[in-house]
Order: sequence, then C-alpha cells, then structure tokens
Amino acid sequence: MIAMRLDEVAAAAGGRLVGADPAATVSGPVEYDSRKPTAGGLFVAFPGEKVDGHDFAAAAVADGAVAVLGTRPVEGVPMVLVDDPLAALAGLARASLSRLPDLCVIGLTGSSGKTTTKDLVAQLVARLGPTVAPAGSLNNELGFPHTVLKADEQTRYLVLEMGARGAGHISYLAGIATPRVGVVLNVGTSHIGEFGSVDNIAAAKGELAEAVPVDGVAILNADDERVRKMAVRTRGRVVLVGESPDADVRADEVTMDSQGLASYTLRVARGSVPVRLRVPGRHQVGNSLAAAAVARELGMPLRELGEALGELTLRSARRMDVFERPDGTTVIDDSYNANPASMAAALRALATIGEGRRTVAVLGYMAELGEFERAGHEEVGRLAAELGVDRVVVVGEAAVPIHDGAIAHQGWEGRSVVVGDQAAAIESLRADLRPGDVVLVKGSRYRTWDVVDSLRENGTTA
Repeated sequence: MIAMRLDEVAAAAGGRLVGADPAATVSGPVEYDSRKPTAGGLFVAFPGEKVDGHDFAAAAVADGAVAVLGTRPVEGVPMVLVDDPLAALAGLARASLSRLPDLCVIGLTGSSGKTTTKDLVAQLVARLGPTVAPAGSLNNELGFPHTVLKADEQTRYLVLEMGARGAGHISYLAGIATPRVGVVLNVGTSHIGEFGSVDNIAAAKGELAEAVPVDGVAILNADDERVRKMAVRTRGRVVLVGESPDADVRADEVTMDSQGLASYTLRVARGSVPVRLRVPGRHQVGNSLAAAAVARELGMPLRELGEALGELTLRSARRMDVFERPDGTTVIDDSYNANPASMAAALRALATIGEGRRTVAVLGYMAELGEFERAGHEEVGRLAAELGVDRVVVVGEAAVPIHDGAIAHQGWEGRSVVVGDQAAAIESLRADLRPGDVVLVKGSRYRTWDVVDSLRENGTTA
C-alpha cells in the first residue's frame, strides 16, 4: 500500500479515529489475517460469531501494526472505527489507487479459466514492469480490494480477477478499480443456480466490458457468441481473440502432443509467430490468447511474446497440475473447483494425455447449478463415456448423476463406480490403479484434493 496518514485512512474508509495519532503513517501492508500483520501495516478486524478479529487487535499492534480498522473500540489499541469493514476496505483501496495515476489496471472475468488466465497475464506483463496480482482466486468484495492495496508507487501493472455471483457484483468491483484493459473469457454455467440462466450470467460478465473507459480496451473471446456480443456494451476499443477467422489475436494450426500441450501459430495484424505452451490442456489455447492480447496492447513485441508464451507456467494450486509418480502413474490435479465447462476441459485433457494408456477420472460434486444440477452432472458423465475414459469414480451421493450419465452412454466399454466420500475414493484407487495409468481428480471445493494428496503420498500402486 502507498503510505497514508491515519487521518487520511479514516477519511478514505469513512471512519473515525479512536486512541490513534492522526499523523501516524501506515506504510506497510493491509491485512485481515491475524497471522500476517507486519511493522507499519494496518490490521482489519472483521467481527464474527466464531472468530472475531477484534480479539487479535492488541496482538496485531504488538506485532507492529500502526492501527486496527474495526467496528468497536479495543482498549489500548489505536483504532479506525467504521460501520462496515468491507465497505471501508473498498473505500481505502479506491483512495489508494487514485494516487497511482500511471498504474494500468487489468481486469479479467469469465465462467471458467479466470485464475489460470490471470496467472498467465501476470507472468507476461511482469516482463514489462513491476506487477501485482493476487495469489489464487481472490476475486470477491474482500480479496479484490485487498489485492488493490498491495500496489504502490513502483507498481506499473495491477492484474485483478473479478468474480460474480449475481448482477452488479462486477460493476461494484470495477467501481473500486476501473480496468483500462478488460478481458472476458467465456460465459458458462458456473453459479447458474444463483443467476437463474446463462443469459443472466452473460449480462453480469458483460459489466466488465461496460466498465472499460473510452480510452481503454475490451478483449473479448470471439469464439463465444455471448462474449462477442459484449462489443456493443463497451465504450473502449474492442480486440477479439480466439480461433475464429476474424479474431484480431488468433490461434491457427493448433496441435496437441502426447503430454496434452498445445502448439499453434499466433497471428496478429502485422505478423505471426510459433507458440508451444508448457501448460497442459486444449483449453489453454484460448487462455493464452487472451493473455497474449493483453501483452500486445501493453507493447510487448511479437517475437518476444511468442517466446514468453512458451515459458508460462501454472502458478495457482490444484489447477491442471500434472505430476508423475515413481510407479509411472500420471496424476492431473484439477481439484480446486469445478463447473460443467471446466469439467469438460479437464476430461478432454485426460483423454489427450492418456491416449494409449488407461484413464481414470475421479469426479466430485459441482456446486451452485440450481435447477440445472442433475443435467449438468449427467452431461459430464456422458462426456467421460464419449471420450472413452476407462474408469469413472464418482464421489458422493450428490454427484451420482455423473455415474448415471456415463453408464447411459451406449457402447461405452468403461466402468463407473459411486463411492461415499474421499476416503472411499482413495481406497478404490488403491485397489484398482495400475502403473502407467493417468488419473484426473476434479470437483467443487469439498476436499476432493484429499484424493490427490493421497496419490502424492503413496508413490506406488497396489
């Protein structure tokens, strides 16, 4: 965070000082995790029934925090008192960013691929100047301003992921940090249970295109018709990316190797360059194109861009992390989260990487699908069968429609089993895995990753 006096912090946060020196300066990080406050920082205390940040206020100051932003006074602690810590954090982030006029804000949204693409963009633009980007997927009303506040006078690029679970969410985030470069990746069925329809999701994702200013650029997926149509919703210049013939930044001659890595020719208006990705999955072509378009807009030469794309790696945990066990088993850890689109992408990667080998998909429940829940899970099961996955292990009763979709596919020679929980899935794999198998583990955040961790710990199959 940029240095701010406590009276300036209070004004930006819409609060008042209690027991604090107005001239004291916050020059360190803003943190809400009681384990992280450091010298010169500001600790944000969120009230809660089970864990109340105010209980850690004195310890935060003892650890070097200049003051604590909270909702009630704490004896002996310099406080910035506010009614709503989330709103205060947003106001503080907005005020901090207003003092960094030369900073370029890059915002990304989409139903799937946000975090991976954010990581790809951050790696590219870091070659152009000091860059701040969140670790993982800090894309909501808490993680978003927290990331903004990490930028300082040395930061040139701020890469932000923007999530939404309803109308107006992205507009709210854009009001904290307006992106000069806005990227919309796709519109799918993630959180459809909360939105009600795919069209409502498209309307919400399009709020990012609307937020781009007249001197900014909206980078839109030409291969997704709903995203393409957002071109009429932005005041900024539009750059289309994808494999469509009219895309401004286009992938041509796409091929996949036995490791699930894509190669393609990157074509732009003034030339082309070969690209070979190091990140697995056919879907990474589109993600890398979006990142390439951002880098081009910010001035990266085409030749350098082609080389840089080939050096990109996955940075956020449990997203298409492919590793080999000593017994020759290949594991694809995509266990962080899941929706129908990301499930489909992961299953296709499994089929590519596992060509000529036995393939196993351990699949868990996909959350927030609402009335589309059964159909969405059945669709995943059908695709697994269509791709010829040899074994499907369905984890949990809520995910049973995946099993139903798989066994209903005529001509499938594979086998599907339903197990009650992660422990049962681990036992199933121990009994059935063979050296040389390729295993995908994926599901929404119900500790599906326990299965992966077991596979890491147990380096030999039964």
